[in-house]
Amino acid sequence: MAIALNPHDGVELAYDSVGEGTPLLLVHGSALSKAIWRGFGYSKALRESYRIITMDLRGHGRSGKPLTREDYVMPTLVSDVLAVLDAAGVQQAHYGGYSVGARLGFSLALAAPERLLSFTSLGGTFRIQPGSIGRLFFPEYDAALGSGGMPAFVEGWEGAMARPLDAQTRAAFLANNAVALRSYFAQTETEPGVTEADLATITLPSLLMAGTEDRARWADSRLAAELMPHARFVELPGRNHGNTLIPAGPVLDEWLPFLREL
Repeated sequence: MAIALNPHDGVELAYDSVGEGTPLLLVHGSALSKAIWRGFGYSKALRESYRIITMDLRGHGRSGKPLTREDYVMPTLVSDVLAVLDAAGVQQAHYGGYSVGARLGFSLALAAPERLLSFTSLGGTFRIQPGSIGRLFFPEYDAALGSGGMPAFVEGWEGAMARPLDAQTRAAFLANNAVALRSYFAQTETEPGVTEADLATITLPSLLMAGTEDRARWADSRLAAELMPHARFVELPGRNHGNTLIPAGPVLDEWLPFLREL
């Protein structure tokens, strides 16, 4: 594991780099960590052809966990990604993000397109609707974090789903700091997102994938692909937001040919 520093506020950002070849940066979703890419089989499959860089977003995994909402504004998250690329000695990379990692990718494609070779969104959207986090997890998520921390959050989420989380996801969630995660979620709910007019200016080769049961992100991904000049939308039959990445095979069947074409 290596550490990058955001030059603006000094927050530490944990990242890993494996393999050789053209760099591919992978960014996880909310309350997860860089470990999901290894746990779900993506790093092993992709490192055969690419240099895989995985990072923990601030507030997640082994990265620094600042405690105020202002620490999690989207421009700061964008600067975190650029700090990791700089620390890794990478001028340009392919980018793949899941959930908030994908939403961050839309903003990065606008702010620093010269640093990206392509953009892949997995279960992502260019905007967030009020109440999205409660619908994604469970309505009382904030109260659970405030009263019982991460164990209460995980218990509440498993109760809402009426089934246990997979071991990888459960471990990633329990490793979080509840105070930092509350601040992150609170800021996430208020971020303005990328406008439809802005989407039309993103000219990167892009692959936007979403599950047919992840209705809001499916619709937003399809719309974004229509507006972005060089984007393609692929639906993942039967998948909801939580299992967008699992199993990896059908996702990689679309992703690897897209990357190879470039």
